[in-house]
Amino acid sequence: MFKIQTLNNISVAGLERLPRDRYEIASEIAHPDAILVRSAKMHDMEIPETVQAIGRAGAGTNNIPIADMTARGVAVFNAPGANANAVKELVIAGMLLSARNIAQAWHFARELSGDDAEINKAVEAGKKQFAGFELPGRTLGVIGLGAIGVKVANAARALGMKVIGYDPSITVSRAWQLERDVEAAVSIDDLLSRSDFVTFHVPLTDKTKHMINAERIRTLPKGAVLLNFSRAGIIDDDAVVTALDQGHLYAYCCDFPSTLLKDHPRVVTLPHLGASTKEAEDNCAIMVADQISDFLENGNVTNAVNFPEIVLPRNGGLRLAVVNSNVPNMVGQISTDLANAGLNIIDMLNRSRGDVAVTLIDVDQRCPEDTVKQIQAIEGVLSVRCLG
Repeated sequence: MFKIQTLNNISVAGLERLPRDRYEIASEIAHPDAILVRSAKMHDMEIPETVQAIGRAGAGTNNIPIADMTARGVAVFNAPGANANAVKELVIAGMLLSARNIAQAWHFARELSGDDAEINKAVEAGKKQFAGFELPGRTLGVIGLGAIGVKVANAARALGMKVIGYDPSITVSRAWQLERDVEAAVSIDDLLSRSDFVTFHVPLTDKTKHMINAERIRTLPKGAVLLNFSRAGIIDDDAVVTALDQGHLYAYCCDFPSTLLKDHPRVVTLPHLGASTKEAEDNCAIMVADQISDFLENGNVTNAVNFPEIVLPRNGGLRLAVVNSNVPNMVGQISTDLANAGLNIIDMLNRSRGDVAVTLIDVDQRCPEDTVKQIQAIEGVLSVRCLG
């Protein structure tokens, strides 16, 4: 029986993927094998030594101490792409909100007073200040062409916009998903110089922090719109407000309110709604629950942010899952210990990613406890699990 601790409300659709005859699930549970989390901050949390995996029901993992978990041999999973449609729709809404001054116009309408005749007169006198522009023919720059960025790019094309994309790490599969007339920018600055709208779909890292600063804002055409539904910190908000006040930027729409932004007349801030749909929450929970169960039961790794991708179909026998530092002769030492215990290897797969490697080994009989301890004692081995 595996024990799963939940740190937030996880969609029932996801929890139902963990059969109750094999999984015990609770928000308070002793010695959990895995943790399911959404937004709870885990950096100051004492994570039990029994934890083998953490599943984030969403894309970002800034709330999880990944480096510490990697050093312990704990896999950290997320759900990339599960919320892509929800974020895509909000980005499109952000473009419309900005281009048509919808939020400002709605505020104006709600503040009207008097009888209907007086309101109608005020509407006719005031509506000209909210005149906007249409999207077809405008250019959208998309920085980051993962699951979300590709959907945003294709949706913008369907609306009649020109689209420029930039992502030096784009995968072949994502590139195939793009509409063929999406143009590739040679650099971020190249993209900015040619875009009427710019949307960001990259993680927040040391390299992406304040990716858009005062210098880069100056390369944007006058009247450009910035959209940030990725992470706070990617854009230098102080620089954005200065550019708005100077009339260089037309609008800023983001998912991260602050004292600086929330009351600015040319800013629309939303309360982190990017993935806040029932469908997205269900999709994220289902994806991460499936990944956690496959890891706990089979040792397979899919969509881990700190482990290599590794999937070994079951071909009979009993499985040993080893996580270790990616250094020479680890597989040789593990194989020697198994041979000394009289275990025959039926199948084996080893994959590495950076400093971490995972080895899945199917053997003809259960690995003795003494042999498990010998493997665990090998310098560089982070964790060893015997699976049924």
